Amino acid sequence: VQLVESGGGLVQAGDSLRLSCAASGRTFSSYAMGWFRQAPGKEREFVTTINTRGTNTYYADSVKGRFTISRDNAKNTVYLQMNSLKPEDTAVYYCAADSRGTPMVRTGMNLNYWGQGTQVTVSS
Repeated sequence: VQLVESGGGLVQAGDSLRLSCAASGRTFSSYAMGWFRQAPGKEREFVTTINTRGTNTYYADSVKGRFTISRDNAKNTVYLQMNSLKPEDTAVYYCAADSRGTPMVRTGMNLNYWGQGTQVTVSS
């Protein structure tokens, strides 16, 4: 499985942005998916995850109520809708996939697949 993120860019505080992560292969629906981010000088952190059917989601407290993860298994794509963006949301955003489910994705440890990342910059 190859993961390719897109949709990053430079926005102002309060704006919205939608990231996409397109997966290759025919087994996309078998993987729980997640989004992570890494700001300059900081460790990578968990943002959100979604189960294989798209029926269960989990969010980091820092984005709860502002970000929404969704997936379209027919399109092999997972999305991250980001609203009310803040300067502290500035980071490289990565998507990840793991066959062991959302609890494993939340750990961010040794996940099956990672994308290359897309930059999100929020100006104040």
